[in-house]
Amino acid sequence: MKELTVGTLRVIVSASRADMGARAGAHAAQAIRAAIERNGAARIILASAPSQTETLAALLASAVDWSRVTIFHMDEYLGLPAEHPETFRSYQRTHVLSKITSHAFHGIAGESADAAAECARYSALLREAPIDVCCLGIGENGHLAFNDPPVADFADPALVKVVELDATCRQQQVNDGCFPTLAAVPTHALTLTIPALMSARALICSVPGPRKAAAVRATLRDAITTACPATILRTHAAAALYVDTDSAADL
Repeated sequence: MKELTVGTLRVIVSASRADMGARAGAHAAQAIRAAIERNGAARIILASAPSQTETLAALLASAVDWSRVTIFHMDEYLGLPAEHPETFRSYQRTHVLSKITSHAFHGIAGESADAAAECARYSALLREAPIDVCCLGIGENGHLAFNDPPVADFADPALVKVVELDATCRQQQVNDGCFPTLAAVPTHALTLTIPALMSARALICSVPGPRKAAAVRATLRDAITTACPATILRTHAAAALYVDTDSAADL
């Protein structure tokens, strides 16, 4: 394991994807326990992607009083029914909610006929109290949640918005095995914005695999601009980026 700091961002390089997930999951568990000790409860945001599987498995195997934890997720496809297997609510049901009983889980209703109203509803839930922990990833195009470079805004006035997904983002969903073809990937989604994610007291970012190497390098080496949205992580006071040797190969 190696560690470095870029800006205020801690970067932990693990020898394997499994070790990366174990370390990131343990960090997330510790941060959630600290929030419960501090506040009596914790509010967390969880990403929904294959890159998060090891981290979430380690987190859910840790000692956490989930009855005190409210869970949000960070994005959802527009127009897919709630029970579609590739919605991010389905991912959360399979990988998280089937294994623990949380105080509450708030899902984004991407099938809503009124997307603007759904953005307002979810924003109101987020505003009820501060977010303690956010477990997230970085896309192949450097996105955070579905804040792709064309739509990312570091000073976004919204907490949740509707976005059009760029071609690299949509192709990643095929690369990840979530959809069989590019044509099957939805073109739009609802996403938490960059300020919504950055509002979390602690950010734990898990980014494994060779297809993320270019994005990891850009995150740590490029100028802090929306050309690579993940560069903003270098300004957060309590963010940690967990990578494996494959995703760190270009550093």
